[in-house]
Amino acid sequence: QVQLVESGGGLVQAGGSLRLSCAASGRTYSNYAMNWFRQAPGKEREFVAAIRRSGDNTRYTDSVKGRFTISSDNAKNTVYLQMNSLKPEDTAVYYCAVRFRTGSDYTLNGMDYWGKGTLVTVSS
Repeated sequence: QVQLVESGGGLVQAGGSLRLSCAASGRTYSNYAMNWFRQAPGKEREFVAAIRRSGDNTRYTDSVKGRFTISSDNAKNTVYLQMNSLKPEDTAVYYCAVRFRTGSDYTLNGMDYWGKGTLVTVSS
């Protein structure tokens, strides 16, 4: 079993910044991809960003490119999401998820474990 705990959410004004953290514990694996998803009120959960354990391969959804940065600290088993230039449309519950299976898959079904989420609210 793997436990994922997100933190760092909160209320911020448009144009502001937040950094989310996701701490992983439990069974460890030699290779995995850490992901961030988000779910806005009344909308489906969507992929935001991903990073492989090696740290040399990242991926972002188009709407956050240039504003969000995903990074990881393998020694701390923690992945981060630095969010800059936040917009009201970034308001959502942000979830951390991990994929241990080989290959790339950024869909909900492609994840193996999920955190419970942290709420980000961006006011206009």
